[in-house]
Amino acid sequence: MGDEFSILHGLAVGLGVAADPMNLLFCLLGCLIGTLVGVLPGLGPTATMAILLPLTYTFPPVTGLITLAGIYYGAQYGGSTTSILLRLPGEVASVVTVLDGYAMTQKGRGGAALTIAAVGSFFAGTVGTLFIAVSAPYIADAVLSFGAPEYFLLMVLGLIASVILAQGSVLRALAMIMVGLMLGMVGTDLNSGQYRFTFGFYELLNGVDFVPVVVGLFGIADILVALERSVRDDVMPVVGRITSLWPTREEARQAAPAMVRGTLLGMFLGILPGGGAMLSSFGSYSLEKRLSKHPEQFGHGHPAGVAGPEAANNSGAQASFLPLLTLGIPSTATMAVMAGAMFIHGIVPGPRVISSQPALFWGLVVSMWLGNLMLLVINLPLVGIWVQMLKVPYRLLYPIIIVVSIVGVYGVEYSASAVYLTAIFGVFGYLLSKWKCEPAPLVLAFVLGPMIEQYFRRSMLVGRGDLSIFVERPISLVMLVLIIAMMVSIAAPHVKTLRQKAFAE
Repeated sequence: MGDEFSILHGLAVGLGVAADPMNLLFCLLGCLIGTLVGVLPGLGPTATMAILLPLTYTFPPVTGLITLAGIYYGAQYGGSTTSILLRLPGEVASVVTVLDGYAMTQKGRGGAALTIAAVGSFFAGTVGTLFIAVSAPYIADAVLSFGAPEYFLLMVLGLIASVILAQGSVLRALAMIMVGLMLGMVGTDLNSGQYRFTFGFYELLNGVDFVPVVVGLFGIADILVALERSVRDDVMPVVGRITSLWPTREEARQAAPAMVRGTLLGMFLGILPGGGAMLSSFGSYSLEKRLSKHPEQFGHGHPAGVAGPEAANNSGAQASFLPLLTLGIPSTATMAVMAGAMFIHGIVPGPRVISSQPALFWGLVVSMWLGNLMLLVINLPLVGIWVQMLKVPYRLLYPIIIVVSIVGVYGVEYSASAVYLTAIFGVFGYLLSKWKCEPAPLVLAFVLGPMIEQYFRRSMLVGRGDLSIFVERPISLVMLVLIIAMMVSIAAPHVKTLRQKAFAE
């Protein structure tokens, strides 16, 4: 009864914070920007959040985080619109929605597909938000008993898991983690005062700033990749008139169970490091196809092929906040940007956020549900406007994005070196795409690297230099066994085959 009361009290506090007119306005603004990002191909939520991160410095912490969160789950909604109507996914998590969503449009059921996607996303967002509200306090209480060895191994476990779930070569993912860890070590060692990896540049004495790294790797690099692909400036095909937004009873019957399964699968995969919205949507589509009595209907306008992935990508997006807010570990590159925003505002993500800053935590949680409600209300009536936005020539859009990026990076500390670093990481991110290396493990390692080093040193101080401290404590021993098992499994032939099949699908 006491725990239930505390959660209800927390939600009441969060409602008071989230319902503040300023927070509501910026939640709506974030949702609108996120939807636009989801509609327009070539610019994902991670890049947009990175680009707009400097602009949130002047906001109160909770307002800035609410805005960035709105961009994230707004993109999950927006990507479905053009996937269904134009066979043009605006966001990577909506790629799989194309298969059955566009087929429904060709059958004249595009309006019903949009409604199924929107309702599925709202249902998943609601369940995901409740899951965070109920489970976060318990997880935070359990984690508060962790010592330095447990924290160190927990973060290493997260990095190893991100390697297993990363697309492509495991060796490339490991290489990206090593690069990220080395970037995190740049600067002055707090213990010895020695300079590390500065190469004589005094601008690096305080380390590499987070903002130039993420803006370069995701914002500038994405633009360079898109320009290389020669994105066409042609006017997009005109969508026929949507006659009805209501699904038939049969369509609703087929979509409802898929929504529930997609929501549950997305919550599980969203918690895992490297999981998130994209893996959730693809996993849900594969699951629905396997469970269906008529798998041959998938790809030809099956409502479950829309409902499941859309619910999964939204619940995965919501659930990915849980490891950040309770463990202090970002599970995806997008959550790494959120972690960077929290650090910049002087907030250390982790279990103490709930007790030390309850208004921020509960305000962010409640704003997630309010944002999902806003997206449900505004998305369907504004379908025509979002489709028309695709007619904006990319030759006009990309220069604007670059200017906003550079102004935002320069405005953080009014440093020209930050602009140079952004350009360097932009070129580096472009090269990574050519080498088929994902930047997400790099960013996760860059964020976690300094904390991993800090907790390892604390562990050595507590254990007086004896590594046996990691096996003497039960929780750390279990984590160590999991880490070893995961590292061995990476090399196992059947795991390699499973990864190849999963990512091929």
